[in-house]
Amino acid sequence: QVQLVESGGGLVQAGGSLRLACAASGRTFSSTAMGWFRQAPGKEREFVAAISWSGSSPYYADSVKGRFTISRDNAKNTLYLQMNSLKPEDTAVYYCAARRGLRATVSDDYRDWGQGTQVTVSS
Repeated sequence: QVQLVESGGGLVQAGGSLRLACAASGRTFSSTAMGWFRQAPGKEREFVAAISWSGSSPYYADSVKGRFTISRDNAKNTLYLQMNSLKPEDTAVYYCAARRGLRATVSDDYRDWGQGTQVTVSS
């Protein structure tokens, strides 16, 4: 099991940038694929980005491709999400999660979740 704590959210103007971090505890982080999801008010949780245990093979939702970058530092037990060119529609609570199943974009295949961090993008 992995315990996860997100940070780095906040209020930013459209076009701005934020870098989210997800600090993990537990011995299995470095061998666990990870992902970022988000949930806007009144909407279902949606996939944002995923990364393999080694940091290779990042994968992105079409809505963030070219603007967001997922990365990890296994020595620091930390997952990151660099968000550039932010848009008002990126406003949501962002969650990091540890994947236990095979499907990188499906939230049911993630078992361990952080508490979330709020990102608000003003127009």
